[in-house]
Amino acid sequence: MKLQLYVPDGRYAPWIEGFAEVLPEAQCLTWEESRDAQADFAVVWRPPVEMLRGRTDLRAIFNLGAGVDGILRLRDDDPAALPAGIPIVRLDDAGMAAQMAEYVSAAVLRDFRKLDAYATQAAAGTWKFIKPHRRADFTIGVMGIGTLGSHIARTLAQFGFPVRGWSRSAKHVEGVQPFHGDAGRAAFLDGLRVLVNVLPLTPDTENIIDADLLARLAPGAHLINVARGQHLVEADLLAAVKAGHIGAATLDVFREEPLPAEHPFWQEPRITITPHISALTLREDSIAQIASKIRALGEGKPIAGIVDIARGY
Repeated sequence: MKLQLYVPDGRYAPWIEGFAEVLPEAQCLTWEESRDAQADFAVVWRPPVEMLRGRTDLRAIFNLGAGVDGILRLRDDDPAALPAGIPIVRLDDAGMAAQMAEYVSAAVLRDFRKLDAYATQAAAGTWKFIKPHRRADFTIGVMGIGTLGSHIARTLAQFGFPVRGWSRSAKHVEGVQPFHGDAGRAAFLDGLRVLVNVLPLTPDTENIIDADLLARLAPGAHLINVARGQHLVEADLLAAVKAGHIGAATLDVFREEPLPAEHPFWQEPRITITPHISALTLREDSIAQIASKIRALGEGKPIAGIVDIARGY
């Protein structure tokens, strides 16, 4: 069995060592050293188009993340870039859900307990009580109720917040008020105090966080984006923040990464910026999950995480 690996940073050794440990029957080769060789499986993150175009040898392509836009984007310039009939398999979780729930919870609780306001007071040497939020009024909406989003929503509900969830199709998450489809989106957004975006990036969701969407949120609302930068119309967010309608934004993803030094987000104190760290790929967990799925395919068993190319996730 042969695995062909591609990671943009070129740090292959830990991946090769990891697969050798849990899948010793497989020979792991980097894309650069095996361009003309056939392989059974490709394991990739944001691969070059020449790695996949026209391939007929692969049994499956494993994506080193939950979001698959890094593969599906190849079709933008070349509709034949992805080999027909070969399944693309995303990571189901691999430790990312817990990390993302921690990140979002930290941002929500900092806002709910007004810790930024107290930090500003402390810097000025001021000792003063600030009226707290009412928990019942602090409604949080999670947009995208997949593996990651459902875990985030359940975690927030455990703090006692009213939590809504929106997805493309109907889904049930315990403790979360469900909304779905275009018909349910306006009611989901109406009056939210916090909006958390965990949507997959597709043509339908690109630029979904625009002026119209932001206007539906409660005055002083907090936007948390941990999905993709392309979901957000940046100029619309800046305008809403400067107008005071959006009180804060916590952004972990951006259209251009690293975020350029001249980007206006850096100059806006109400926008918190982190460098795409809300959920890091855990190498050992990812390798174990991929190895398990490879073995399941070898035994003719079904696996989770196969991407619906038409839907984009």
